[in-house]
Amino acid sequence: MKLWRGGVLATLAGDSGWGLIDDGALLVDGGLIRWAGAVAALPPEAAGAEVVELGGALVTPGLVDCHTHLVYGGNRAHEFEQRLHGASYADIAKAGGGIRSTVAATRAAGEAELLAAATKRAQALIREGVTTLEVKSGYGLDAATEARMLRVARKLAGLGLTVRTTYLAAHALPPEFADADDYIAAACLWLPDLYEAGLVDAVDAFCEHIAFSPAQVGRVFDAARRLGLPVKLHAEQLSDQGGAQLAASHRALSCDHLEFLSPAGVQAMAGAGTVAVLLPGAFYALRETQLPPIAALREAGVPIAIATDHNPGSSPTLSPLLMLNMACVLFRLTPEEALRGLTVNGARALGLQDRGQLVAGQRADFCIWDGAHPRELAACFGHNPLIERVCHGNQGEA
Repeated sequence: MKLWRGGVLATLAGDSGWGLIDDGALLVDGGLIRWAGAVAALPPEAAGAEVVELGGALVTPGLVDCHTHLVYGGNRAHEFEQRLHGASYADIAKAGGGIRSTVAATRAAGEAELLAAATKRAQALIREGVTTLEVKSGYGLDAATEARMLRVARKLAGLGLTVRTTYLAAHALPPEFADADDYIAAACLWLPDLYEAGLVDAVDAFCEHIAFSPAQVGRVFDAARRLGLPVKLHAEQLSDQGGAQLAASHRALSCDHLEFLSPAGVQAMAGAGTVAVLLPGAFYALRETQLPPIAALREAGVPIAIATDHNPGSSPTLSPLLMLNMACVLFRLTPEEALRGLTVNGARALGLQDRGQLVAGQRADFCIWDGAHPRELAACFGHNPLIERVCHGNQGEA
């Protein structure tokens, strides 16, 4: 049993408020938080615990990056220049760039090469406090490469964090397929073997005019449901395809992007308990101007998460702390909403109810920061105040 004491705890307990405890303490045993509260109210069992003095540091739940494309080959920095010269995301995709470009590079990369590159990226996220990470496939678009990506993602758990894997074969149409319906049929056929191999925790798709239709996505979701797998959706990023309503009808864990989300989509998500995952990195990099309907999501009570959306094209960031700031500046979230979005609501977007708050019974995933108040994490950018990261009760270097 270990006792961390003498810090400012931002517990995020309940549905709102920072849950601040000055001169607070966390009692941890077996990888779980056994007690959280003020030092003055320590329970008797804390008497025999190993003590770690926090020295007034800020403590928050560990960060949850619930939407990443961390495993891939190559890079697409040249597309950044193309967009600056006026090319749109859709223009680049139609010319054979975008996702297809990364697919070619990923197919050409061996497992060791992919793992080495993904490890460096995951380590960058860890250094900014990430304790739970989601990784999608979707740059293989054939059975062998999708499996290779998912195996690499699973191996990242060896770095000392939770990794959830998401099957995203319905990301783009690969060059060897002329018909999208034929490709969707193939992607549905690959899923059971990947699931049986223990490589898939959830299923995602890209519902957009440059990707797949709601009807095609529905077939993927039906295949997931037959296996008992939860679903997520890239929805309403570039246009309103009604993807949010479709996802909600399948009780989706989350819908992600959502710049063009309609009022009907908001209500459908609210009724299904689907989390809205906002991705300010992609919004910024693509210089989007259509804001997600933040006020409508708040009014409907839809939980809001944020994530890095790390990918080589539209969001090549590896800084969850920068996403906190961007979520506030670009989307006008409050600092508390932003931190909840990268902790408890990020966990909900992965179907994980056992983390994201500093309360008894939760996993002992937390971060110790050089700061006096949690709003500083969102207000400041361009530096990293992490002192130490604790995952499942295990201490590690920042």
